[in-house]
Amino acid sequence: MSFKIGVGQMNSRDDKAANLTMAEKLIDKLAERGARLIMLPEYFLFLGDMPDIARNAEPADGPSLDRIREKAVSHKVYIHCGSFPEKNGGKTYNTSVVFNPDGFIVAVYRKIHLFDVELPNGNVYRESDTFTPGSRLVTFQIDGITFGMSICYDLRFPELYRQLNKQGAQVLLVPAAFTLETGRDHWELLLRTRAVDNLCWVVAAGQWGPHPPHKTCYGRSLVVNPWGLVVAKATDGISHLTAEIDVDMIAELKATFPVVDHHREDLFRG
Repeated sequence: MSFKIGVGQMNSRDDKAANLTMAEKLIDKLAERGARLIMLPEYFLFLGDMPDIARNAEPADGPSLDRIREKAVSHKVYIHCGSFPEKNGGKTYNTSVVFNPDGFIVAVYRKIHLFDVELPNGNVYRESDTFTPGSRLVTFQIDGITFGMSICYDLRFPELYRQLNKQGAQVLLVPAAFTLETGRDHWELLLRTRAVDNLCWVVAAGQWGPHPPHKTCYGRSLVVNPWGLVVAKATDGISHLTAEIDVDMIAELKATFPVVDHHREDLFRG
């Protein structure tokens, strides 16, 4: 079975209206190219310093995501919003939402692992100052294919993807805003490793370029097959790509190279 997925690479900044317009244009282009599922990057709606991100949080049924929902309906496609700052029950989450072609929400994932680090260049990131961590693993299905959800920093925690794989995930989705400093050494390495670990497809949508306050994202959105080979990669800049996801390849690999079945559950509970 083959499935076309589309990935939008953005340069979101601290201008919600401009970011929404950029996202809509990418969605239009990817729909024209025949994508069944379109994915945007992490922080597609707003990317700035943490206090500003918090001030721009909205509920999932707010006006910004309503515009994305309308695109799903008009193009008759599934749209994965990447992530946005979600206001819910007095808390703020870094949240992914997936709309179906009828405009209904079919999946909601709240980022589990929050990015709290100080990089060697002095840049400090503390998502936990703004966001509450999620606590639930999420999968959803399109046309009988199971997709596993994650966001950015989650990529460094292989046990999350192992559990998604055990829940049937055949395609692992990773919207991200990887920093330039970590991305140039770790981004592709980690994505290819997660594919090989689980014999799954991995699809990653990245932010690219400078954003307030004086930080830069790596970009290089890509699609990796279950053997760990990159089959599509975005160029630098605001960009988009499509790829054919062949899930039959997973069964063929597992039949001849059943590494996932050899996991010692009696020793490792992850």
